[in-house]
Amino acid sequence: MGDIAIVGIDCTFPGAAGVQAYWDLLMRGGAGITPVPAQRWDARDFPAAGGSGGFIDDADVFDSDFFSVTPREAAAMDPHHRLLLPCAWRALEDAGRAPGDLAGTETGVFVGVMGGEWGRLTMSDLARVTPLLGSGSSAGMAANRISYHFNFTGPSLAVDTACSSSLVAVHLAASALLTGECDTALAGGVNIVLSPSLGMVYGQLGLAAADGRCKPFSADADGIGRSDGVGLVVLRRLEDALADGRRIYAVLRGSAVNQDGRSNGVIAPNRWSQQRVLDSAYRRAGIAPDRVAFVEAHGTGTVLGDAIECAALGAVHGVPRETPCAIGSVKGNLGHTEGAAGIAGLIKTALALHHRIVPASLFADRENPQLRLGERGLRLLKSPMRLPRGESLAGVSSFGMGGTNAHAVLGSAPRTPRTAGAGGTRTRGARDAVGVFTVSADTAEALRRNLTAQADAVAGRPRGAAAALCRSSNLVKTGLPHRFAVPVRDTGELVTALRRAAALQDTASGAGRPWGRPVTAFLFTGQGSEYPGMTAGLHRDCPLYRRHLAEADAALAPHLGASVRDLIVGGDERVHRPRFAQPALFAVGYALARTLTSLGVTPAGVLGHSLGEYAAAVTAGALGLEEAARLVVRRGALTDELPSGGGMIATSAGPEQLAGLLAAEPGTVAAALNGPGDTVLSGPLDALERITEQLAGRGIRVRPLPVPYAFHSPRMAPAAAGLRTETVRCAPPAVPLASTRYGRMLRHEPLDAGYWAGQIEEPVLMDSALGALVAEVAPTHLIEIGPRGVLLQIAARGGRAPAAEHLHPCPGPEATGMELAETVAALYRAGLDPLWEELYAPEHRSAEALAPYVFSSARRSWDRETFVQTARPPATPGTPATPADALTALPAERPEPSRGAAAGPAGPDTDDPVLHAVVRAVAEVGGHPPERVVAEARFYEDLGFDSVMIMQLKNQVEARLPRVGEVSVQEMLPALRSVGALAEFLRDAAVARSS
Repeated sequence: MGDIAIVGIDCTFPGAAGVQAYWDLLMRGGAGITPVPAQRWDARDFPAAGGSGGFIDDADVFDSDFFSVTPREAAAMDPHHRLLLPCAWRALEDAGRAPGDLAGTETGVFVGVMGGEWGRLTMSDLARVTPLLGSGSSAGMAANRISYHFNFTGPSLAVDTACSSSLVAVHLAASALLTGECDTALAGGVNIVLSPSLGMVYGQLGLAAADGRCKPFSADADGIGRSDGVGLVVLRRLEDALADGRRIYAVLRGSAVNQDGRSNGVIAPNRWSQQRVLDSAYRRAGIAPDRVAFVEAHGTGTVLGDAIECAALGAVHGVPRETPCAIGSVKGNLGHTEGAAGIAGLIKTALALHHRIVPASLFADRENPQLRLGERGLRLLKSPMRLPRGESLAGVSSFGMGGTNAHAVLGSAPRTPRTAGAGGTRTRGARDAVGVFTVSADTAEALRRNLTAQADAVAGRPRGAAAALCRSSNLVKTGLPHRFAVPVRDTGELVTALRRAAALQDTASGAGRPWGRPVTAFLFTGQGSEYPGMTAGLHRDCPLYRRHLAEADAALAPHLGASVRDLIVGGDERVHRPRFAQPALFAVGYALARTLTSLGVTPAGVLGHSLGEYAAAVTAGALGLEEAARLVVRRGALTDELPSGGGMIATSAGPEQLAGLLAAEPGTVAAALNGPGDTVLSGPLDALERITEQLAGRGIRVRPLPVPYAFHSPRMAPAAAGLRTETVRCAPPAVPLASTRYGRMLRHEPLDAGYWAGQIEEPVLMDSALGALVAEVAPTHLIEIGPRGVLLQIAARGGRAPAAEHLHPCPGPEATGMELAETVAALYRAGLDPLWEELYAPEHRSAEALAPYVFSSARRSWDRETFVQTARPPATPGTPATPADALTALPAERPEPSRGAAAGPAGPDTDDPVLHAVVRAVAEVGGHPPERVVAEARFYEDLGFDSVMIMQLKNQVEARLPRVGEVSVQEMLPALRSVGALAEFLRDAAVARSS
């Protein structure tokens, strides 16, 4: 049998809500046994079932909105289904996956569930049967619910082999992985003690413990105590898990399932079958029993069951070995979780292998001498057992009441080479690395709740580097509509940022939820923005930028004869000379743009200011990197050969204000038209000085630019002539490119030698080019690509894109990797799904544990009415059940308040009788509070409707709007985009039929 990795776990057991709480319960020797809650039944009415057991706190809680389930359907759903859905979500998160990323994949779901108690409780009154109860009461739907809501298309099956159900489910999941039916599988089980009925059966069979506690292998063992439980593991083929860099809790080395056949009775255990299933599992795992350090036994605490199991274990494990095989059973802590018993033991074992310590078995202090454990080569764990270095092996047994037995062999996770800098002592670069921590949720209130949970979890960690933790959050916490992201270097900063955000989060405004993807435009800065050491901080912090700057350096070096990268990061003053300034600025622009595109930021349009147009052309696909590098080096050399004496000034005047001054100074021109009152002049220095004096006298601001030449003026003619002799290989831009030479979008004009010659001596038409770009692509974000903030200031002054957010990944000399990270964070918050992996160096790509998603606890079912009634009022004869009556057989539900909804039908909508009727019909069918059914609400995504509910809605609408008449579902389908769209369709239909 091939090896299967356990890469994710989630569970809730009595007294242990979550994986860490479960491990803490086991290690401290705690127990989750309590009196029967009044919510379940009155224990005094059923003394034969006992007064105690293991019960999950808040087992009635279900965040139906998160899973797009209507309140009415949630109330009809089997609580087993309701527990499984959030458990599956958290397990996938624990596996390092955003659950939504698996939608549409052949992920398998295998769930062990015992019996169909919910169906018996809810479907016995035939007058109250509804379609929702029909689907909600089927135990067989337990796995299908997960597959449906997560959109998994792999194998999906519920398994009922009584108490061995969940371990059999794991066995089947492993088989499906090994045969290639799926690449990821969720496997486990669930059990809720809904009524005393099975407890009464145990009592009549003499199998019920008087105090409701299982005492496995103890002299005090007197039977079974029933308990709740839910647990799921995420399984992957071991080679796939290793290739993905997943954290591995343990490895399933082999498993086996068999049947007792005809024995002493259909519910009597069979020693020989138990012995055979152990032998078969070890044979399939390819190991000898003497290598197994411990066995998590079935261990129910019944006198006969314990004796038979120990005999079978001794027959297999009682072989010559250094120390006896340790045994224990988690049922001493939890009670018998029945359909979830196998997964409870499997998770305990996986955690023990992961932490390299096996918890003690409760009630082991009074070992049953009749079991003769020592003689059989076994020992009961009376204290925790540390596991030695190297591989450790363990077994897990689970036996069904009907004779289906299962055994699994687990091994510790393989040691993998630790990535440099991961854990332990880290390099300074690893400690100081920047990451982006992300959190997402389904509502604004849920985002606030989860920000607080993450802050508490991170605060519990030792303060240290945050990059690996950020990367894990990017993989796991990014799939929901309301988004938060913050760049940080260490966990202390992160805790502060999370708490601040949670405190400021506006749960009513919908803030933090993007309604589309950002539309970005890249603006490439030109000459004048250079300075020694530009982007050095980013180069130090960001390996991705280093890689792309090296690409540009390699393309420029053959033509420049020097390393522009060394010149840039070394703080070389030669960066002010055009020979080096222009290649350096091109390299920075190229590397910044490639860094962003590598992170998934694809521009909808680009614009380059003067020299910046070369990097813009490469980004747009109009020039290749090598071709642009050659041209830029040539341009810089030609410029460097020009005579000195020219310069440029920036003014706050428009061209019309400057026309007279320019006419009086031949050789002086408007070199850049950046905005209505933002013009750059170029020409001889003495002429510029005279113009400066006159403008200053008029109160117009003037600022000299740090350039040694009169760019974009007739003084550039020699350089332009040199560029015209070049042969340029170019192509039409693949990305819309706004030409600052033409002041419009580039259409079919080639970026040939003539273009670049004219571009160096003609004015830069920035304002009109930016206007054309905004009109063409309507950007939501303007991103400046350059080493200093220039173009965003120009855009802000010109007002061409007033609603666009401005971002700059490297805004000046103090910039580090933090500004790049904030750029990516801002775009994620706006709806982008970045390619996060590229943000992190290999040493930060380790899996880190994160707090699981915290679901809403505001909505509950069965909290006002017990499941089991000692007496029932008779139904009134002749009274038909209505849809509203159909749920009165179910426990009552407390609805959650509106989650940030806009004004509902009680507000402005009451002026529209059709919309009012539709809202009331939707509320009736779905069980939603009417104030939550707003016009914008979508039937499937927001309100959780399905095809059955649509049919019911059709009937409700026809009854409430008789003027509309009969409407077919086919006619309604196009209008089912939202509540408002349906109301509009019905309004039009009523008008058409009355005319």
